[in-house]
Amino acid sequence: MNLEFSGEHLAFQQMVRSFLEEKLPADIQEKMKNGLRLDRDDHIRWQDILAEKGWIAPAWPKEYGGCEWSVVERYIFDEECGRAGAPRVIAFGAKMVGPVIYTFGTDEQKAKYLPRILNNQDWWCQGYSEPGSGSDLASLQCKAELKGDHYLVNGTKTWTTLAHWADMIFCLVRTSNEGKRQEGISFLLIPMDQPGIEVKPIITIDGSHEVNMVYLTDVKVPIEDRVGEENKGWTYAKYLLGHERGGTAGISGSKAKVERLKKVASGVSAGGRPLIEDHDFKRDIAKVEIELQALEYTDLRYLMTAATGAPIGAEVSMLKLRGTELQQRISELLMQAMGYYASPYLPEAMEYGWNEDPVGFAEAPGMAPTYFNQRKTSIYGGSNEIQKNIIAKMVLGL
Repeated sequence: MNLEFSGEHLAFQQMVRSFLEEKLPADIQEKMKNGLRLDRDDHIRWQDILAEKGWIAPAWPKEYGGCEWSVVERYIFDEECGRAGAPRVIAFGAKMVGPVIYTFGTDEQKAKYLPRILNNQDWWCQGYSEPGSGSDLASLQCKAELKGDHYLVNGTKTWTTLAHWADMIFCLVRTSNEGKRQEGISFLLIPMDQPGIEVKPIITIDGSHEVNMVYLTDVKVPIEDRVGEENKGWTYAKYLLGHERGGTAGISGSKAKVERLKKVASGVSAGGRPLIEDHDFKRDIAKVEIELQALEYTDLRYLMTAATGAPIGAEVSMLKLRGTELQQRISELLMQAMGYYASPYLPEAMEYGWNEDPVGFAEAPGMAPTYFNQRKTSIYGGSNEIQKNIIAKMVLGL
């Protein structure tokens, strides 16, 4: 595998870098680099900038309004965004449901929904998990009954990320109890302002409101908002999960956090010298960097394979598994490096514009919340235990 950038790729890299230097809002960049919370307006502002440039959907085919960038170009873009401290595009629209719609949807669905994703007009959320149906997703019970020209949907979705900000939800529903559980699931597109939808917050251990319960009571969904065939939604769900898991490795973000870790460790004293000079801590950082580089090469192999149209294999599960483990490990090392500076719970310090002097490092107030929030990464998108089962089956034949 040739990892050398061509002259064309270097020119593309410089174009992306210049764009980020010119267009990335300074307040958003500061929030990202100090681990502060982004609000809805922050995400919308940044994604509006990308939409105006035509860069919301780097992997989409040009016929659907995407960039159709090569694997290397997408890699460069992600790397430069991580280096600059730019937020990642919220994945539910451009990276998840968009590819499902242009691959399996009708021409009418493509014309209706794809431009609104590209223009950043619609914010999507994901209606998969239910109480009692998470990693065992095929056991879901949210029911959709066909009533002539529409479905009537009743059920509950949980852990629905950013549903309180969303305009649309793509939803897995049960349309049949016949045969295998996977054979009775359909894939619906539902406006969040539809009568019968209620969103209630779930406050997580870090004190933030990121996930929600979504209750659907007699929600009317036109049959034309079903993607693909009835009872074939499991096929589309698996296709989408491949895109989701491939994006959970978070390599560029982890690399940026390793650099932050080095900065923190250089400013902390341990035994009369900077922590970065402690042999044990230096070894821990080196181990993370080596594992991160190995993961990066795996990611590149996966992207190159996916670009050929070949079926997604166990690589995507490996990326999800190791990527999330490394995210958690880096957050642990940051907590260790900051020590007691990371201990105070100051939710007001997580907001931009807080004008009190920081306790220790500027990043300190966000460190414990980030550490606690990172515990979720080994669960969402299919728990890491499930990923190990997939790897055992696909690679080892167990």
